[in-house]
Amino acid sequence: MRTQVMLLDRDPDVVSMACSPVELAWLGHGGETVVHTPHLMARLRDGSGVLVDCAGREGSKRLRERASEMRAVVEAAGWRYRIALPPEPVVAANVRWLSGYRHPRNGGSGRMAEVAACFARPQPLEEGVSRLGDPIVVWPAVFHALWGGVLNTNLELPLHEQTVVSAAAERVAA
Repeated sequence: MRTQVMLLDRDPDVVSMACSPVELAWLGHGGETVVHTPHLMARLRDGSGVLVDCAGREGSKRLRERASEMRAVVEAAGWRYRIALPPEPVVAANVRWLSGYRHPRNGGSGRMAEVAACFARPQPLEEGVSRLGDPIVVWPAVFHALWGGVLNTNLELPLHEQTVVSAAAERVAA
């Protein structure tokens, strides 16, 4: 579930989230009361909400069985519902690494426009970092830019100094 929280935190459309935000109860098919507490709720930029249940790699049988009822209950409240499978191990490792640079202090005192401009042409991380200056100062800013979506790369491949990165034009102001 921790990786799902990090993925939601990294999503630019998510403005807030909560763990175990609500307990829902409804009458099941046999008239029994069914109670379920979704794992997460994300409030989106457009004001809508998404309830998320985190399943294991194969999915949770109980969650799959309750999915249609959950969708009906959640949609009645004007929200959406989804079951999130864990990301692939490389994606999870990359997101975990980048989350360590999410704090604004890693942004390099407003260097995001400079970082984005440097990576306007896709290039390996190491090449762009060397162009930007002192690696001790620049690496945290570049990782912060990757976390925040100012820079893009394929997170399905392991991050390393030769990873090709490019600027994401719509997120430069971050």
